[in-house]
Amino acid sequence: MELWDAYDEYFHKINGVSLIRGEPIPKGMFHLVCDIIVRHADGSYLLMQRDYAKHFGGMWEATAGGSALQNESPLECAFRELQEETGIIADHLTEVGRVRMDERAAFYAEFLCVTDCKKDSIVLQEGETIAYRWVSRDELVQMKEDALVTKRMQQFIEELHSG
Repeated sequence: MELWDAYDEYFHKINGVSLIRGEPIPKGMFHLVCDIIVRHADGSYLLMQRDYAKHFGGMWEATAGGSALQNESPLECAFRELQEETGIIADHLTEVGRVRMDERAAFYAEFLCVTDCKKDSIVLQEGETIAYRWVSRDELVQMKEDALVTKRMQQFIEELHSG
């Protein structure tokens, strides 16, 4: 059983309340999800292809990430998820945004990882991902909706380059 912290609409932790993965989240409560955009030192971005058994199977994601475990900070979650899903061990992540998605009862904390890892050293997480590739910023922002899981990441990447 995976436990999550509960947050109110202002991203304040609700003390004494635990959420359980797979169970409905009560109205007015949210859980934390961390997404990590991985940019190589050469300017390319890492895409991960979702396992076909998962929701949106076969589509590409511009992030590694997942739900924060109980008592895990956004940064701790981001470091853990990055290593679990890519094998990358980062020494620094930069938070680049936070989005509340009411329809998913979730806060998404978005992080940027800039790495100079060997591009062929990515480790796929069994049951989560089946392939990876590195793409330019232009290739990423031009990907079609039926190929990329979330367009939100394209917006973050555009904002990273413009600001």
